[in-house]
Parts: sequence; structure tokens; C-alpha cells
Amino acid sequence: MDPLSHEELIAYLNAETGKITWQELQPYFAKGSVVYLAPGYDLVDVAAAMVRDDKKIVMPLLADDLLGKLSDERAQTFAPDSAFWAVVVAPWVIVQPQQEASSEGE
Repeated sequence: MDPLSHEELIAYLNAETGKITWQELQPYFAKGSVVYLAPGYDLVDVAAAMVRDDKKIVMPLLADDLLGKLSDERAQTFAPDSAFWAVVVAPWVIVQPQQEASSEGE
């Protein structure tokens, strides 16, 4: 299979992105496969950078602790119903806290 173009990869990852609760994530966390992405960054773009091993994007996020394996300390701050956006970039599940929607539909 030919590698996906950047646009195809973004479209694929976008289609694979979904909502998940902390309770649903716990089995993946127990396996050590949850990667946390700080709010304010595009989950799909960061996931694509990880797939492409784009160090120019990934390394600064890692260095600033904005991206990385979910720590026990951070995990303890989540309620069972805490919501996240998630995308699988095997073997990782990359999660980002879901931003509160601001008065949609007004």
C-alpha cells in the first residue's frame, strides 16, 4: 500500500477521531498507551505529525510537557465522566480534554 498523502492522512485521522470518557479510557491507561495532548493544539495535526515522525512538531511539544504519556498524577485529576477527544495512532491513544462548548446554536 502506498503511503497516504498529507491530506489523505488528515482526512483519515479526522474520521477516526471521537469522544471518549475517562472511565472508557482507563483500560488503555492501565496498559500505558494513553498519550495526553494539552488543550489548544489541533489533535489531528499532532496525531499526523506523530504518524509522520515529524520531530519539528512533536519534539517541542514533548519538551514543554504539552504532549506525552499520561502521568498518574494527571490521571488522578479526572472524574469518571471527564470527556476527551481521542484518536488512535497505534500503539497510542492520543487524548485531549474536550473543550466546553460555548452557547452553540444562538
